Amino acid sequence: MLHLTPILASGALQFAFEKATPEGKLTIGVLVMVSLFSWTVIITKARQLFRARRMAKRFFKAYRSTRDPLEMARKNEAFDGAPAFELYVAAAEELEYHLKENPVVLNGQKRISHAAFDSVKVALERAASTEAMSLEKGMIVLSTAVAGGPFIGLLGTVWGVMETFSGIAKASAATLTAMAPGVAGALIATVIGLMVAIPAMFAYNFMVTTIRAITQELDGFSNEYATQIEHSYVDNRALADEISDALRVRANDERAEALA
Repeated sequence: MLHLTPILASGALQFAFEKATPEGKLTIGVLVMVSLFSWTVIITKARQLFRARRMAKRFFKAYRSTRDPLEMARKNEAFDGAPAFELYVAAAEELEYHLKENPVVLNGQKRISHAAFDSVKVALERAASTEAMSLEKGMIVLSTAVAGGPFIGLLGTVWGVMETFSGIAKASAATLTAMAPGVAGALIATVIGLMVAIPAMFAYNFMVTTIRAITQELDGFSNEYATQIEHSYVDNRALADEISDALRVRANDERAEALA
C-alpha cells in the first residue's frame, strides 16, 4: 500500500486547474488576489493588535502609579502603539495649552475653567474616534473575503459547469468520461473560494472581538482620565455658585407656591 501514497489533494487540484475553462481560471486569479489582500491585512492587523495589547498593559500600569494627570507627559514617557496613550497625549496637550494660555489661579495654583475643560473632553473624544478608526482600518477587506470569496468561487463553478454541458451537448457525447474533466475544472473555483473565505472568517471574528474590547477600554479610560483632570485642574467655584443659585431659585419658587 506504500505505493498508493501520492498527494491526492494536490494532484486533484492540479488536474482540475488544467481542465478549468479560461473563465474559471480568471475567477481563480481574482480569488488569489483577494487572498493576498486578505492575508496582508491579517498579518498586519495581528501585529498591530498584539502590540496595542502589550503596550496598553504597560501604559495602564505606569498611568495608575501616578497621581498627577500630567506627570507622565511632563516626564516625556512614551508608549507608542498603545491606543489609550494617544488619548492621554491629546488630552494632556490640550490641558497644558489652557493652563499656559488662559489659566485660573486658585490659591496660587493654576486651574482651568469649565469651558476649557469641555475642550479637553472634546480632544479626548476626537482621539478616541481616531484610534477606533485606526483599529478598524482594513477590516472591510476581511469581511469582503468572507462574504464574497464563496460567491466568486460559485460563479466560476456555475460558469464552468455551463461550459461543460454546452460542450457535451454540441458533441452529443453525454458520457461520464466526457463530463468529469469539465466538472472537476469547474469545482476548483468553489474550492479556492472556500480556502480564501475560511481563514478570513476566523481572523475576522477574532479581530473584531479584540477591537471591540480595546474600544471599550478606551471609553473607560476616557471617562477615568477626564474625571481625574476635573478633580486636579478644573476650577469648580463657578460650578458651585451655579448650583447654589439654582437651589436658591428653586427654594424661592417652592416658598412662593406654598404661600399661594
